[in-house]
Amino acid sequence: KRAALVDELLASDEFGKNWARYWRDVIMYRRNDQRALIAAGALERHLTECLNENKAWDDVATEFITASGEVRENGATGLIMAQLGRPEDTVAEISRIFLGVQIQCAQCHDHPTDRWSREQFHELAAFFPRVAVRPRNNDGPRSFAVVADDGPAFRRPNGNNRFRGTPEHYMPDLDDPQARGTRMQPVFFVTGEKLPLGTKDERRRDTLAEWITAKDNPWFATAFVNRMWSELVGEGFYEPVDDMGPDRDPTAPQTVEYLATQFAQHDYDVKWLFATITATDAYQRASQSRRNHNETPFAHNCSQRLRADQLYEAIFQALGVRQPQDIRGGGYGNSSPRAQFSLLFGYDPSDPRDEVDGSIAQALALMNSPQINALISASPYTPLGRLLRSTPDNEDVVVELYLRCHGREPSDRELAHCLQYVKSTGDRNEAFEDIRWALINSTDFLYRS
Repeated sequence: KRAALVDELLASDEFGKNWARYWRDVIMYRRNDQRALIAAGALERHLTECLNENKAWDDVATEFITASGEVRENGATGLIMAQLGRPEDTVAEISRIFLGVQIQCAQCHDHPTDRWSREQFHELAAFFPRVAVRPRNNDGPRSFAVVADDGPAFRRPNGNNRFRGTPEHYMPDLDDPQARGTRMQPVFFVTGEKLPLGTKDERRRDTLAEWITAKDNPWFATAFVNRMWSELVGEGFYEPVDDMGPDRDPTAPQTVEYLATQFAQHDYDVKWLFATITATDAYQRASQSRRNHNETPFAHNCSQRLRADQLYEAIFQALGVRQPQDIRGGGYGNSSPRAQFSLLFGYDPSDPRDEVDGSIAQALALMNSPQINALISASPYTPLGRLLRSTPDNEDVVVELYLRCHGREPSDRELAHCLQYVKSTGDRNEAFEDIRWALINSTDFLYRS
């Protein structure tokens, strides 16, 4: 039954939509300019399509690394747009997201805790000097395009904008910041494979994508496996999920190696990996609070705070009402209700979950929101009002509200407490409004279990 349900969920459109929003946040939360948000809607739509079609993860990664075109139209440009085409920032994110290696720590000096050198970082940046992000002047909304510039190029005096690329990448001279620096050859730090100076942009990025996604490069498969295991089980083999590498020791090394190897052998089949992880005992165990460092890993599933999009969806599902229609743009980076909710409740999904805390502003928004309080009302034409009229038994109403809000039936203690509250209040409508309000504002509602 569990396997059949998993297959049904993997085949639903909501699968791609949910995980597209996860990866959208992975990419956009570490943007270096707010203008990047204009690409968020196209990025989400692109990822939704890729994931629902079960496009192989190496193909998805290749599209991001080699993308060009209008950022509002081609969602694969979202990663480059998030960094405004700056070679150093772009390759740092490519390494972090697709390899789980934070090589950016070697940009100004040799990596303090890993083996990567400053030269290796700038050799990686040398795959991207000819990429530019240019404003598009047209009759529609303001936009940008990712372009490859293999012709004569110049760098604008304002280094914050790369409207044209440069033929080659130069590692700055730390002793003389005004000097041009050392010209760097494109070299992939994982394997030492290299391309000659003067190589065209298309070949540079195509080759880098090929080397990153190669089945003999274990970090590509491991990075994806580690992230998805962490999201589903609540704890990654490597923590933080984007800080792996040969100088890090994973929890359960044989398990992560097996999953990564099988993921590659299954041609980076994303849905295969989800089906495999959800079939494990580690995923199926009851949820508990996050363990202490000296306790046994994976002894239970870890409760995790819902992402902003998930919480937004959960509120409307629990209240039994239809969501406001998102404007084009994916409900992110615009003025839609979902976007405003994400600004308040969003967090970087790459951050360790024990560092993701709620805030007073979030608590006040749920407690005092006029919109939510109006939907909680038991007036005749609201979902709660209709439920109370159609269900005379108070115990049945309590059970229904728990199922809608917490996805489970109440415990005996919770049920008795709610029924006593209804009896003591003397006003059935008011009592159940308070109970629903309490369920929406509970810690259980904010976490997936």
